[in-house]
This record gives sequence, C-alpha cells and structure tokens, in this order.
Amino acid sequence: MALGNHSTITEFILLGLPADPNIQALLFVLFLEIYLLTLMGNLMMLLVIRTDSHLQTPMYFFLSHLSFVDLCFSSVTVPKLLENLLSKTKIISKEGCLIQAFFVLDIGGTETLLLSAMAYDHYAAICHPLLYGQMMSSQVCMRLVWASRSLSFLDAVINIPLATNLNFCETRTISHYSCELPSLFPLSCSDLPSLFPLSCSDISINIDILICSTLLHGLGTFLPIFFSYTRIISTILSISSTSGRSKAFSTCSSHLIAVILFFGSGLIRYLMPTSGSSLDLLSSLQYSAVTPLVNPLIYSLKNKEVKAAVRRTVGKYLHYFR
Repeated sequence: MALGNHSTITEFILLGLPADPNIQALLFVLFLEIYLLTLMGNLMMLLVIRTDSHLQTPMYFFLSHLSFVDLCFSSVTVPKLLENLLSKTKIISKEGCLIQAFFVLDIGGTETLLLSAMAYDHYAAICHPLLYGQMMSSQVCMRLVWASRSLSFLDAVINIPLATNLNFCETRTISHYSCELPSLFPLSCSDLPSLFPLSCSDISINIDILICSTLLHGLGTFLPIFFSYTRIISTILSISSTSGRSKAFSTCSSHLIAVILFFGSGLIRYLMPTSGSSLDLLSSLQYSAVTPLVNPLIYSLKNKEVKAAVRRTVGKYLHYFR
C-alpha cells in the first residue's frame, strides 16, 4: 500500500551518464562505434555459420543463437542510450521502461542458458566423444535452445507484471542509462530518493521474487557450467598428447571467457544492492554492450575453423560481386 500523497508518474528521466555536453558527444561516438561493430560482428557470425557447410555442428549451432541473442541484447539498450546522449530531456515512458526491463531480463536470461548449453556441448565432445552424436543430436540441440528461450521468458513474465502495479513517487529520475529491475527496486522509498522513482509501496515481494529468480536462474545455469568444466579439466589432464590437451583447452577457452564476462557482471548487477554508483553502470554496460561486442571476436580470433570460414565466405561474396 502506498504511503502519503503522490502523483501518477507516466515517464521517467534516465540520468546515469555525465551531463557535460562534451563528454556526452564523446560517449555518443564511442557507443555508436560499439553498436555498429556489434551489429557487424554478430551478423557476420550468423552469416558464416548458417552458410558454411564446415560449421554445421552443435557447437556452431549454439554459437549462431548466441550471436542472435547478443544482437538483440545490444539493440534493446544501446539505441536508447544513444538517443539520450543526443537529447536534453532523456525521457522514457513508464510503459517503455517496463518493456525495456522485460527484454533485458528475457534476453539476458536466454544468454545465460545458452552458455550453459554450450558448456554441456563441450563436456559431451571432450568427455564422451564416442557418444557425442547421440548426446548432442539435432533434436537435443533444438530442445535446449527452446528451453533457454521459454524459461527466460517465464522469468520475465513472473517479474515484470509485478512492477506494473507499483505506485510511483514525485521523484521520477533513474540514476542509470536504461531501465532494469534493480534500478526500480530500492530498499525503501526514503533511501536515496533522488536516485529512485519508486513510491513508498511495499516492494518487498518484488525484491524477494527478483532475488529468488536471479539465484535460481544464475545458479541453475552456473552450476552445470561448473560441473561440466570440472569433468572437462579432469579429462583433459588425463590426455597424454600435448597437442591434444592444447587443442581441448583452446576449444574451451573462448567459452570460459564469455562465461566470466557475462556471469560476473550480471550477478553483480542483480544480486548486489543498487546504489546508483558507477559500479551499477559499468556492470550493466559490461553485459549489455561490451560482451555482445567481444563475443564474436573471442570466438573468431581463437578459432581456426571460424577464421577459415570467414575467409571462404568473404571470398565467395567478393567473387560474386566481381
């Protein structure tokens, strides 16, 4: 129940970035370059994986879906960030804010589940090579992808509608560059009122459900990754061939880097109390802007098959346009 009088808030002001026009201009150029490179990198990965016959394996099947998710994730937050850097008002409607929070939760959750599925794929390939075709059949791969999308959608459906019934205070500023549930759920209305737009409605249920869903989703995806790599490392260390160990470690290293970048920043953002500090901003930028940019680089620069496929694809299209 809301306490005291309050007006009906229909829009919020996003004030997470520096107000200096010169700094905003530099940030606009920086994030525009990041966004364009993210689009180019992930679209290239999608094109190469879908058209090159040498990459029609479960690992690249999951990687193509990861590239698509990264493309969507970046497009949910970065365009609005670019718009706000050019705008003086930096306004987002209440409905637009909740829609953005929905897709951040949905797409971010899908990425964690895809990374977990990719860890299982590496486990099957390294620890059970003779059963790999059976363990990672096309039906199993499709089910894992659809399960990732469905569970993340359910997570967002559980959390976001609860926020639509909240009453909002006079203060309507969000000390962030985008709308995410942690920024909308302060511990109380009196805490840092200039940073949070929420009213004095009882949001304890919202916070409890968000924390529980984050723990279930985070641990439910991280633990399979942890146990998969425990078995993978044990198997790799038992390989007598130095070249075999090196190849196995190289196969897994790209995925491990992607997991560390995404899980580290995501768990910091959704499990630590929101303070409106630069840590909140940097952790969000890490998983919503930086990770979608570097994932294609990680998987292409460290993978000879992808680099060869890129050369073949580029050569084929250059020949076509001659």
